[in-house]
Amino acid sequence: MTVYDRWHKSRPRPGDAKCAEHNRVPSSDHSKGERWQVRWRDDHGEQRKKNFDKRAAADAFDAKVKNELAVGTYVDPSAGKVLFRQRADEWLRSAPFDEAVHDQVAMRLRNHIYPVLGDREMRVLANRPSMVQAWLRGLQGELAPSYIKVLLAHVSAVFSAAVDDGLVARNPCKASVVRAPKVSRDRVKPWTYEMVEGMRAALGQRYAAMVDIGAGLGLRQGEIFGLAVDDVDFLRRVVHVRRQVKIIRSRQVFAPPKGGKTRDVPLPDSVALRLSAHLAVFPAVDVTLPWLALAGKPVTHRLLFATPNGNAIHCTYFNQGQWRLALVRAGIVPAPPQGQMPESHREHGMHALRHFYASVLLDGARASRP
Repeated sequence: MTVYDRWHKSRPRPGDAKCAEHNRVPSSDHSKGERWQVRWRDDHGEQRKKNFDKRAAADAFDAKVKNELAVGTYVDPSAGKVLFRQRADEWLRSAPFDEAVHDQVAMRLRNHIYPVLGDREMRVLANRPSMVQAWLRGLQGELAPSYIKVLLAHVSAVFSAAVDDGLVARNPCKASVVRAPKVSRDRVKPWTYEMVEGMRAALGQRYAAMVDIGAGLGLRQGEIFGLAVDDVDFLRRVVHVRRQVKIIRSRQVFAPPKGGKTRDVPLPDSVALRLSAHLAVFPAVDVTLPWLALAGKPVTHRLLFATPNGNAIHCTYFNQGQWRLALVRAGIVPAPPQGQMPESHREHGMHALRHFYASVLLDGARASRP
């Protein structure tokens, strides 16, 4: 590596005229652009160069690059010129997400990240963490703090991959000035037994046993929709949670439970009796869906719950057409104005049954203490 004077010849011929300003023989680039040029070969052996106005700045950069090449921390100064959206799209294509998660991340990038950060160069963002913090501040008041933390995690993942690939030297999301909003954990108020029984009655005969499974076994909504009769061992009083019905681009697939973790749940006698009564009226239905992906291998399971025409239950259909209406009938939420559909009440979604199940387990544990 060497610092070169672009404005003057390093090997002038005898008799060449000198410039009056510097008393040196001028080159063809004299007074054109920045005078001092640093030349070096990067870690791949490629010739690189960068110009500076001042000799001191060129010398400092020369020493910096020499040190980075020696210790293995060199990053090509031009590599970070790529736009954030270009790098994020590349990261998303290679990320090990399933189709459903891929679509969710793509939507978050498109709706909440690209409008502000998408057309910024990676190197600019890496060197100015305050720009990332300004983006976070702009989201506050519009989105929940927990959701903002998810968005920041996506941006951080893009930069971490870029650091690993040598595009930028640091991840601005890890700077001290970048702080996600604090997530306040409101105390969950579990449903009462009366609310659970009221919801069971309000849902109607076809779906009433879902309440028993959610409140008595703690299954998530998708796991209830994907529960097959073969998963219920009435003799040994255990339920095998092996799959869920998952939504990908508005279409249904079978997939492993959340986190890919199957589990066994004890089956109380009360729930077993109600499931038996349900099957006596609504026998299990064979439903075929692709496994894990829209193009996945079709698999068939005899589901405990299905629509009247024998299809797997779609969460949108169930939440809007069954659950919200039942919440009103059960008196858990107020009725909407005349002619309007009931609103979504997050705290009273189907997950409330899982909270009830957890509260019963906790009360039982407390009661068993000496």
